[in-house]
Order: sequence, then C-alpha cells, then structure tokens
Amino acid sequence: MSITFQKRQKELKRQEKQRAKAERREQRKAAKRAANDSEGTPPMPSSDSENMTIDAGDGFAGRSSER
Repeated sequence: MSITFQKRQKELKRQEKQRAKAERREQRKAAKRAANDSEGTPPMPSSDSENMTIDAGDGFAGRSSER
C-alpha cells in the first residue's frame, strides 16, 4: 500500500469518527430537550443571557431592592 492511500484512509476514519461523535451529541441534546419538555420546566437560557443583570425594579440595575 502506498503512503498516500494510508493517509487517505486515516483521514476518512477520522472524519467518520467526528461525524459519529456529532450525532451522539445531537441525540443527547434532543433527549435533554425532551426531558425538559416533559417536566414542564422552561428551557435553560442561552449562554448569551447568563451574564446579564436583572433589574430589581427600583431603577438601579445590579442593586438589590433592600437598602
């Protein structure tokens, strides 16, 4: 066998492994979504909104309403 053929086979195997891993990841996400839907809990917020400060309603974001 030539080295080029071996390299090609190795690359194809790597791509297939990566594809299978992505499929498993998607299946886990779908199962997690289905579990959350069946519990009636809202889905987790996206990572973009995790660092946002929620206004306490007193006009000062980031401060608690207790003074």
